[in-house]
Amino acid sequence: MHDTETPYQVMTLPSKSDLVDRFVGKWLDELRTPALIIDRKVFAANCAAMHSKAKQWGTAFRAHLKTHKTVEGTRLQMISSADRTNAVIVSTMMEAWEVARNGLFKEGTVKDLLYGLPVAPNKVADLSGLWDEVAQDGGIVRVLIDHPDQIKFLEDCESKRQKPRKWSVFVKIDGGQKRAGVSPGTSTFENLVKALLASPVISIYGFYAHAGNAYASTSLDQASTFLSAEVESVNAGAELTMKIASALGVDLDSRSFVLSVGSTPTAHAASAENKAKLSALLHGSLELHAGNYPMLDLQQEHTNLIDRSKVAQRVLVTVVSCYPGRGLNRTDEVLVDGGAIAFSKDTGPSGSFGEVMGTSWKLGRISQEHGTLTREGPVGNEELKVGDEVEIIGQHACLIAAAYPWYYVVDTDLDGGKKVVDIWVPWKGW
Repeated sequence: MHDTETPYQVMTLPSKSDLVDRFVGKWLDELRTPALIIDRKVFAANCAAMHSKAKQWGTAFRAHLKTHKTVEGTRLQMISSADRTNAVIVSTMMEAWEVARNGLFKEGTVKDLLYGLPVAPNKVADLSGLWDEVAQDGGIVRVLIDHPDQIKFLEDCESKRQKPRKWSVFVKIDGGQKRAGVSPGTSTFENLVKALLASPVISIYGFYAHAGNAYASTSLDQASTFLSAEVESVNAGAELTMKIASALGVDLDSRSFVLSVGSTPTAHAASAENKAKLSALLHGSLELHAGNYPMLDLQQEHTNLIDRSKVAQRVLVTVVSCYPGRGLNRTDEVLVDGGAIAFSKDTGPSGSFGEVMGTSWKLGRISQEHGTLTREGPVGNEELKVGDEVEIIGQHACLIAAAYPWYYVVDTDLDGGKKVVDIWVPWKGW
């Protein structure tokens, strides 16, 4: 398989300065819909709250940039009123390169970048080039490994260098979610660790787990249970690695391992009390990671770990038609200009694709470019007419944000959050 390069040099994003000139100062009802709105004050407060959670838990924090993919959002995730971090996770090479291109390494805001997928052979040269670039500013690029073949690709890359390096590696742990990673205690895990220990180009930095199944949590106790399971899985990986290394005569210091755990629900459950309940001796230092938390969505609201006031994003849509009595039990239905492309087709416990803020209307059905608002029965003064604009909170902020070429940023402290104060342009591409 051939190495490929991220074509970031030819990927032209919309001009922020042009967008700012055109839209800052406009009221929301002057915007073309569908439009993604982000409340900067709420976004920043969520970032500060997560930093506080990490401090309460007594751990470092690593911010995932995958939801918003913007330089402005990254700065808020890195530096808040509560604390700061310099470690990030990215999901795409375009995100990784844009972190560098936007000067975040050069200014010291970011110093530590983890590429958040098990490394593919066609990404190795690209990651190597990125590492060379950010190393000039004291930065480092880390990778996830969960298969021995990935080690071979890194070794091949280093064999072509005059001065080979050691890649800093997180072992990706599968804690039972069957998303990615290897399970401690299996022969697959043992063989992977042996290959890592035998490689001259690998340094095991730590063990990384993500409890994707924690999104099913509906209480603090449930999320805490998922968090404890995450910690147990990465800690088991570290302990077994120490035993394998000892049997092979390899000298390792478990205290240097980083045990990275988290998802937005489990990160919200992090606390000093939660950490005190961990019974196992930790073979390394804990690191908390999360990504959805600055924006949040219906899925996160239904974990009961946050309330509606913490959701920083919504989609503004326009009513384009009305259908009196067409719905269930002769209720009305309404057509809006936001569908699957604007919201994704993710559903959740609420049973809809989104909820109209301040009303009983729900985004009950969606097609590609339009959606249908439904409700269970007539309620008060909630009738809608053609031309009305409504704001909808969708199920999954990460997929919703991916649909938009730019975000309209408001601030609840300024004009009631109804006027555009900034434009954020997300990093598109893989």
